[in-house]
This record gives sequence, structure tokens and C-alpha cells, in this order.
Amino acid sequence: MRSLITRPRALAVVLTGTALAFSPLGGSASARLPVDELRSLNCVTPAETGSAAKGGRGADHREMSAAEQRAVEARTAQILKAKAARGIAVPKGALAAASVPVYVHVMRDAAGNGDVTDTQIAQQMDVLNKTFAGGESASAANTGFTFNLVATYRYNNTNWHKDKQSATYRKQTRKGGANALNIWLVNFSYLGIATFPWDYSRNPGVDGIRVQYTSLPGGTATNYNLGETATHEAGHWFGLYHTFQGGCTATNDEVADTPAQSSSTNGCPVGRDSCSLPGLDPIHNYMDYSYDSCYNQFSPGQSTRISNMWTAYRA
Repeated sequence: MRSLITRPRALAVVLTGTALAFSPLGGSASARLPVDELRSLNCVTPAETGSAAKGGRGADHREMSAAEQRAVEARTAQILKAKAARGIAVPKGALAAASVPVYVHVMRDAAGNGDVTDTQIAQQMDVLNKTFAGGESASAANTGFTFNLVATYRYNNTNWHKDKQSATYRKQTRKGGANALNIWLVNFSYLGIATFPWDYSRNPGVDGIRVQYTSLPGGTATNYNLGETATHEAGHWFGLYHTFQGGCTATNDEVADTPAQSSSTNGCPVGRDSCSLPGLDPIHNYMDYSYDSCYNQFSPGQSTRISNMWTAYRA
């Protein structure tokens, strides 16, 4: 994106370690997304290439046409076949498993507003580890992936706090390689935006997820403050689509064990069935748009897809 705005200076404070046990830095978490806004935003496509957004909940990922979806699947199969020929493959019936290094970037405004506490960040890490381990339901799959907090960075920059100049600030602040999950905590009209793994090679500097800072555990985003937004966005970062991807079609989200649904879920409508194809809508799946309290699972098929996408693009 071209910009005529002079790049502001940013103050960064670095906290390192696998867990944060330091006193919170200054600033307050005072902003929140209006409930009406959270309920009314439609799923729209962000202008930026390679991103997915659970916003408001608005655009949760860039538009993927059926043709592009098929192209991604074909490309992934070719990469996996080539890696297997070189001995880089997961044994049949097994799943890739790894500890994902995580870098958290707290984008406060110039006055320090928009901060989150170290305790909230630690709790968010707990949520990621629990949800990807299948710890919220007996029906949930254990993906085999864990998350290790490497460092937290805090910046005082009003534009960055509002997610302006996002490509610029991400390229300036992103840490690690393809296997590193960078989480930028911002204040915008979305709940979250993520990049897909197959886009990393062409634009590595922006890879990661942007998350509404009030959605962390203990935040003020009503119905969305249990930390499950980060789980949803991390799902995209691993290569999962929404469960309603493509609407009521057999292909849907490229995962056989998530029943097709024609549209996203709002709230937690048990028994919802928006599609004539078999199965009720998977409203408890992290890749729908349900309330945080409604979420409790990734499916085994999604776990397999995560494994394949990791092996193809992030291992």
C-alpha cells in the first residue's frame, strides 16, 4: 500500500521468556466493540492480499474463489509429494506435531491506551494450548500442536494501534520464520484478521494474525472475550477455512467431517441446520462465527488438514 504519511516513530519494550511474569506496562484496555457492531457486520473481503478476517465478525479471510481453492489444493498435494520424495513427510496415519514459537505485539496508542496485562497474554497462551489440544470437548481433536511464548513487544503508536499502515508495521516488527506465529493486538472494527500459510512465500513480512485486543481473556468484547478469537485466527494461519466456506456445497471447507453450512453462525443456536446436505451446522467448531462460549472443537479432519498444511508450508 502506498502512503503519503510520514512513518511515526514507535517505542518498543521487549519482554522475553517462555512465560510472562513481569508487571504490566502502563496503559489501559478501555476500548470495546459495540455489541450491535459485532452482530451486524457482514463478511466482507479485506483489500489486503493473503489475509483472513474474523471481524466484527467481518471479513475473516481474503476471498477464495472455487478455482483458487482448487489450485491451492493441487499445489499443496504437489508440495507434499515432493517433500515425501525427499524424506520429509509425516508417517501415514500420524500427524505433524510441533511447538510453535509465538511473538505477541501489543500495539498501544501514543498515550499507552490499548494495553493488555501479562496475565491476559499468559491466559491467551493457555487458551491456544487447550483448544489445539482438544481440551474443551470429548469430541474435539488433539492437533498435536503447542504454543510457546517467546517474547512480548509493546509499541506506542496511535496509527499502529488503530491498525493503520498495517503492512508497514508488520514488516517492521514481525519475528521468526514461517513456523513462528506473530500476534498483533490492535483496536479495529474486526475481531481478527489472519494470513494463510500458502501466501507466506510471496509476502512473509505480513504473516501472522491481528486480533482485537479486547477479545483476550478478561477483555471487554461482549461474547467474544474468552480468547477464542485467537484460536479461530490461528486456525486460518494453519490453513483452515471457515466451516461455511463455499456455502452449501460438497467441497465446502475441504474437510469431510465438518458438515456443510450455508452461512456463518451468530450466537449458539443449537440444532441449526442451514444446508440440505447431511449434518447439522458445526456451530461448536472454532472455524464458525459462534460466541466464544459456544466453541469447543476442531474436528479430526481439520487436524489432518492442519498437519498437511504445516508440512507443506511451515515446516
